[in-house]
Amino acid sequence: MVPLSVLDLVPVVEGATPREALANSLDLARHAEHLGYRRYWVAEHHNMPAIASAATSVVIAYLAGGTSTIRVGSGGIMLPNHAPLVIAEQFGTLASMYPGRIDLGLGRAPGTDGKTLAALRRSPDDAAHFPNDVQELQAFLAPVAEGQRIQAVPGGGTSVPLWILGSSTYGAQLAAMLGLPYAFASHFAPDALMEALAVYRARFRPSAQLERPFVMPTVNVVAADNESEARRQFTSIQMAFANIGRGRPALIKPPIDDIETFWSAEEKLRASHMLRYAIVGGPATVREGLDRFAAATGADEIMVVSTLHDHEARKRSYEIAASRT
Repeated sequence: MVPLSVLDLVPVVEGATPREALANSLDLARHAEHLGYRRYWVAEHHNMPAIASAATSVVIAYLAGGTSTIRVGSGGIMLPNHAPLVIAEQFGTLASMYPGRIDLGLGRAPGTDGKTLAALRRSPDDAAHFPNDVQELQAFLAPVAEGQRIQAVPGGGTSVPLWILGSSTYGAQLAAMLGLPYAFASHFAPDALMEALAVYRARFRPSAQLERPFVMPTVNVVAADNESEARRQFTSIQMAFANIGRGRPALIKPPIDDIETFWSAEEKLRASHMLRYAIVGGPATVREGLDRFAAATGADEIMVVSTLHDHEARKRSYEIAASRT
């Protein structure tokens, strides 16, 4: 059976605060650890009211400190926003505090809009340096060479495992060239999924970190005790995608009984296209959906996203998804 992991957007829901969102994420991480999920990742986003994981390394430290065995990491760090040395120091520190439990997923996108990118003191052109930045970061995390004048302290020698994240064939080609595991963001950008996985597998070169290709696609899952309740909980995600399409990202809304009252036909088409791999339903439907997704992608691992308004419903969704036997 394909292992499952968690991608947590640390959602800030209507009626709550970032502090509550972070507390809920720690509670969910402990729940996921108990349920047997392999890893728990959070992502770097900026200037997004519904996501409380902008300070990604800090959040990882908080979650790793509150759990015991589950791997914790980034899905991902948007490397063009940072100097590789700084990320090596941050994740070297995390690996020193929580040895054997830290993952470093890396993305090329800024995780925000152009104006916020300027506020981060970065340029859109920085993304062009992504391949070199990944290799520089990898070198800082490797064992320190004799005479090496610039070291990541902590960081050097920790060999924190790197992942390349992507939503197109660009990341697939880079991950293949460097011999790194590859995670595809099919929970919001499904179009290039199959092509990217094929490119990655065809071009993969073994490395010191990885002998064979390893792919982990992400997928939205909303599981509940019955079909109608799952579809109702799913409306929170549908509204979030519609609001993004409107250019008005907002806090995660509580579910509604009839999604058709919320969006236009055009918004429905756009959001439904982005969510076309979503698995929504009761236990049997979710089990079958995950099996189909695993078979279609040949996934070595699947990362589950369940961004719901109600925290207990979110925990229940992950619990049902984990019970696939």
